[in-house]
Amino acid sequence: MRAVFVGVGESCDERLPNTSILVEEDSEGTNRSVLLDCGFTVPCQYWRHRSDPEALDGLWISHFHGDHFFGVPALLLRFWEMKRRKPLLILGQNGIQQLVEKVMDLAYPSFRKKLTYALDFMELEPGKPVRVLGWTWQSAENEHGQRSFAVRIDGREKSLFYSGDGRPTEATLALARHCDLLIHEAYQINHATFGHGTIEGCIAFARSARASILALVHLQRDLRRDRSHEVLAMLKGVQDFRACLPEPGDVLEL
Repeated sequence: MRAVFVGVGESCDERLPNTSILVEEDSEGTNRSVLLDCGFTVPCQYWRHRSDPEALDGLWISHFHGDHFFGVPALLLRFWEMKRRKPLLILGQNGIQQLVEKVMDLAYPSFRKKLTYALDFMELEPGKPVRVLGWTWQSAENEHGQRSFAVRIDGREKSLFYSGDGRPTEATLALARHCDLLIHEAYQINHATFGHGTIEGCIAFARSARASILALVHLQRDLRRDRSHEVLAMLKGVQDFRACLPEPGDVLEL
C-alpha cells in the first residue's frame, strides 16, 4: 500500500493544494486506487500524478465543505472528456449521492446525462464496516463544524487512517489503533481551534493509537509558511514512531 499526497493544504492556502490523498495497492497483478477527498484545487493536481482516466477506482468524501468535495465536478468532467468507461465508486456518509449530484448539477447543468461511465454510491456509517475494492473500510465521526468522518482502510497487509477535518474523538482513536499510517489534520501547534486538531494533540493521538507513522496535513497556511522549522523540530523530537510533514507529491510506501 502507498499514499500519494496529492495536496496537503487547508481551504485558503495560496501555495498548497487542498488536502487529498491517493491510496494505491498492488495485489496479485491488480492495482486498485482511491482518492481521499477532492477539494476545489485538487483535480489539476491529481492529473499531475495519474494520466489514465481508468486508473481511479474510488473516491472517498469525508464531509461536505468545499475544500473537500467541490473538486468532484471537474474530476468527473475530465474523466468524461477522456472517454472513461469504468464505473467509479463514490463513498461517504448518508446523503453522499444527493450532495454530489447537486454540486455536479450546479457546476455543469445537464452534465450527468452525458457521462460515459456509471457513478456508483455507497454510504459508510460508523459501526458498519464494508468490504469493497478489495479493502475493508470503517468510519468514525470527528468533532467538526459539520458532520465529518475519519476513515480507516485495511488492505492486504497494511492499514491507513485518514482524519478528514476534525478534532480527534474517542471513536476516531479506537478506529486508528495500530494502523500503519495515520494521516491527521492539525490546524495549529497547540492553540485549540473549534473543530480542528493541533500538532501536539495529533502526536499524543498517534502515540495513544500506537500508529507506526504520523503524517500531518491541513496546517493553517501562515503557520506552515512561517513556522515550519518549529513544526519540523517538534516532529523530529518524536522518538517512538515516525512523524512527518509531507509536501505535495510526496509518497509513503507502507
